[in-house]
Amino acid sequence: MTPLPLLSILLTPLIILALATLLTWVERRLLGLWQDRYGPNRVGPGGLFQAVADGIKLLFKQDWIPPFADRGVFVLAPVIGMMTVLMSFAVIPVTALSGIAGNLNVGLLFVLAMMGLGVYAVVLAGWASNSKYALLGGMRAAAQMISYEVFMGISLLGVVMTAGSFSLYDIVTAQTRMWFVIPQCLGLIVFLLAGIAETHRLPFDLPEGENELGAGFHTEYSGMKFGMFFIAEYAGIVLISALVTTLWLGGWQGPVLPGIVWFALKTGAVVVLFILLRAALPRLRYDQLMALGWKVLLPLSLLNVTATGTVLMLRSAG
Repeated sequence: MTPLPLLSILLTPLIILALATLLTWVERRLLGLWQDRYGPNRVGPGGLFQAVADGIKLLFKQDWIPPFADRGVFVLAPVIGMMTVLMSFAVIPVTALSGIAGNLNVGLLFVLAMMGLGVYAVVLAGWASNSKYALLGGMRAAAQMISYEVFMGISLLGVVMTAGSFSLYDIVTAQTRMWFVIPQCLGLIVFLLAGIAETHRLPFDLPEGENELGAGFHTEYSGMKFGMFFIAEYAGIVLISALVTTLWLGGWQGPVLPGIVWFALKTGAVVVLFILLRAALPRLRYDQLMALGWKVLLPLSLLNVTATGTVLMLRSAG
């Protein structure tokens, strides 16, 4: 293996973890701005070192495992959550040089597989905690994530059909003339809503409903194990935003600026949208969440596939 790919493999997890940590500060600053209040503004310039201070606090916090918990599974759950998110970034092409794993011809399927394995993290955390609040949060998360993965997968079929490939690199290059956000806008809406549900973000943060479940599936976690769940959530936001950029916004493509800058700008814009939703929308009830998925998003995603197939068939016939 040449030094460059090896260096990328070593640096990418560190960069993703640093971005997720920085995102906690960005979110608090933007929420403060939008809600007309102060965000973190004491530690460092603009409160920038607040995220560092929070990380140090978690690092030195007592790492306690409840005596009634299933110790092995309890420890394993946050590791699964962290690893599945980090591995998903391996196939995302940030620049024209493609991803860490190269131009994987089933890159999109690999990402979906990793996101599917991420369900085990929250389910096992809720079950192994041996707490009714954590178990309820884990059950909510399992139903929510498995349900919304159905709509997420179907929403991607239009992009795959249009590009003619499961390779994320090929999907980006297929958008040279026109980004897929225009012909596949319906698929984008469904995917974005499903991505919000996958990352447990407002208004779909039912697995962590503080009002009724304490903290949901990670109620019994403390120290760095809680920190791993926390960072995995923010890394998941970056992952969904990077996928939106890759699949619908042309990836690294753009005039004048280097490709990696365009990719960062587009991904950052989607991340800001995630934060704005938290500032603007209340949490849904669980029945509303499921009704939205099965009664609205599923028909819309099937409609998008049908319309895309019809257009492609007419185009090939003409």
